[in-house]
Amino acid sequence: MRTLVTGGGGFLGSHLVERLEGSGHEVVVARSVDYDLTAMDDTTRLFDDAGAEIVFHLAAEVGGIGANRANPGRYWFANLAMGANVLEQARLHSTPKLVIVGTVCAYPKFAAVPFSENDLWDGYPEETNAPYGVAKKAVLVGAQAYREQYALDAIFLLPTNLYGPRDNFDLETSHVIPALIRKMVEADDEVVLWGDGSPTREFLYVDDCVEGLLLAAERYDGPDPVNLGAAREISIHDLAELIADVTGYEGAIVWDTSKPNGQPRRSVDGSRAKELFGFEAQTPLREGIERTVAWYRSAVAGVGT
Repeated sequence: MRTLVTGGGGFLGSHLVERLEGSGHEVVVARSVDYDLTAMDDTTRLFDDAGAEIVFHLAAEVGGIGANRANPGRYWFANLAMGANVLEQARLHSTPKLVIVGTVCAYPKFAAVPFSENDLWDGYPEETNAPYGVAKKAVLVGAQAYREQYALDAIFLLPTNLYGPRDNFDLETSHVIPALIRKMVEADDEVVLWGDGSPTREFLYVDDCVEGLLLAAERYDGPDPVNLGAAREISIHDLAELIADVTGYEGAIVWDTSKPNGQPRRSVDGSRAKELFGFEAQTPLREGIERTVAWYRSAVAGVGT
């Protein structure tokens, strides 16, 4: 099958492309250096070039709390524009299947835990990532509207926080697990972390997420958003202790409470994914972190070993 993956050169995208190619798919990888998906002309050219039977829309501009605070306007515009352009071109090209990856950041700040898809509209997202989350929610509305009016088979998935080999380890834009790994591999006697360590998160190993995307693409064709989760919630404090143990870091962990915590709790209800297309995550958190640490140490030529 000829398959288009937007954001195919990124973290999640590269793992998805690897899996698709290994299964015999002819994959077109859309990279930002070749196609600016915030521009309709470039998006049109991409769909013309690809001629895909299935499109996975993974392209996004995203980062951790600091990056979201620094780029609220850009993140809102870029993610909204990319989603709208991809939907419109999927319609115009009569794309048989469009799989859109949303974000757990779309959930209300104080949503009941675990987050149920039915609660997605019950409040405003956490302020530091609200522009990004709201943009993604608007793309969900677009997907539902295009299904209703144009019969476009667009599905919308909400993975929880991802991690794994080939993640983004740039401390200016990375999420919490790669940031902690890099800091603890490189530090000697002290690492400083934002907030007080009390917020909780749920982390999904990247290969598990890929499995969820493929199962949904094959088995699901409904309008409702679907969570992809790992069924385990952990505090940032306990996560830091776990990564210290895995990396062998023995220095001090200092919490900078002048910095924001982000959303207080974040964990998703994965029952809909299990019921609709049989998805359940398989990778235990410690095992996934061990693989990620091993990859990072190898990728940076033995730092910390």
